Amino acid sequence: MSIYRTTIQSLARLLPQDCFVCGQSSGDRLVCAACEAELPHLAGPLCPVCALPAAEETRCGACQHAPPHFDATTAAFRYAFPVEHIVQGLKYRHRLPLAGWLADALIDRVTAVAVDCMIPLPLSAQRMRERGFNQAQEIARPLAQQLGLPLVSDACARVLDTTPQASLPWKARQANIRNAFECRIDLSGKAIAVVDDVMTTGATLNEFARTLKLHGAARVENWVAARTLPN
Repeated sequence: MSIYRTTIQSLARLLPQDCFVCGQSSGDRLVCAACEAELPHLAGPLCPVCALPAAEETRCGACQHAPPHFDATTAAFRYAFPVEHIVQGLKYRHRLPLAGWLADALIDRVTAVAVDCMIPLPLSAQRMRERGFNQAQEIARPLAQQLGLPLVSDACARVLDTTPQASLPWKARQANIRNAFECRIDLSGKAIAVVDDVMTTGATLNEFARTLKLHGAARVENWVAARTLPN
């Protein structure tokens, strides 16, 4: 059992809680068993690179035509209700225990771990001031602890406070995020797992992977709690 689950259950014995999704009594769970049974788990076959549906468990046509800078993507859920409600509760309502819940869901999907360290996707300084925390780092912290991996959280930065990606059309996102990140360490030969809450088009994670590889990273994997699928 994870440290997060043990801690939550210990606290729940003192402070029984309500399910974050439906509001019903959930005992030692942040999400009750009934709501967990309805979660939109990401099911295959999926492209191993971008985690979008594919005809087989092979690289999809888009990743063959224009290979991204990252090498693989692992995601726990589709970004759909109620997962979107949970992610937004973490990011905008400061329900930080939800980060541990998302980390537990993600660790169940991470298999054959062969990375040297984990790096949470950086936030810009302005976004950090507004939010007070980086949700990617909050997810990565218990994940790194459970897997026994180093968490590198201060060697990379988002140096451009770009227009929010969600407000832009798909084709504009890659240009918007160009040169938004910097890395201050040598990653020569390292395999890196980049942790984030949601992967939408992948433009931001692709640019960050490009930055990491410019600093020597041999492999970059995305570990995300949820993946947005095409309509």
